[in-house]
Amino acid sequence: MLNAENVTVHFGDFTAVDGLSFSLEEGQWLMLVGPNGAGKSTLLSAVAQGTPYRGDIRLDGRDIRAYKPAQLARRVGVLSQHHHVGYAYTVEEIVNLGRYAHRRGFLSARDGGEQVEEALRLTGMEGLRHASVLTLSGGELQRAFLAQVFAQNPQILMLDEPANHLDLVYQKHIFSLIDEWRRQPGRAVISVVHDLSLARKYGTHALLMHHGRCVAHGEMDAVLTEEHLRAVYEMDVHEWMRDLLTQWA
Repeated sequence: MLNAENVTVHFGDFTAVDGLSFSLEEGQWLMLVGPNGAGKSTLLSAVAQGTPYRGDIRLDGRDIRAYKPAQLARRVGVLSQHHHVGYAYTVEEIVNLGRYAHRRGFLSARDGGEQVEEALRLTGMEGLRHASVLTLSGGELQRAFLAQVFAQNPQILMLDEPANHLDLVYQKHIFSLIDEWRRQPGRAVISVVHDLSLARKYGTHALLMHHGRCVAHGEMDAVLTEEHLRAVYEMDVHEWMRDLLTQWA
């Protein structure tokens, strides 16, 4: 579905992503993991065409830069960790915006009603469809924008810390929803995640980054090894995780 080769991002003299390559196939959930400053969000932004880069990124075999914005939006959905809402849109209006790329003209009638309804149902936002987004909690707001991306009906979801700063119940809900969505045919997910436990539970594959470079890429168990994690975090991550679990024994 998606292949990136030698992707490099410079900010002046600083190299945020350094010659990085990876692939994403149908059914996969690729977790971008690594410490702060590793370049994870910058890489995701480059793939989503939000940050200039050097290298080659291909979607279904075609240079991703060759897609028109509406064409790309029908294939790729992006969910950030922060949402700036300055108007009292209702939840239903926000979700309907996810259908914009599928409309044939500015004055065309609303379409995709089934997708909107299904997105509201999946995210549990049916009861809040008429609520102003200005009145929502953090978890509800994230679910509203997740519903928008679901309504967009893309092939690939790109997520930057989708449950960051959310309560545990919302973390579980958001990740479970995304996992359920991913399991449908023709779909895949790539996301930035700091919590290695969440990455390991929900991810099928991982890309471990450090100082903008790839330390390991592949299936989850082959990437999050004791050796790889020690090289990146400069500590025994496996031992630390096991120690944390003993508190609940």
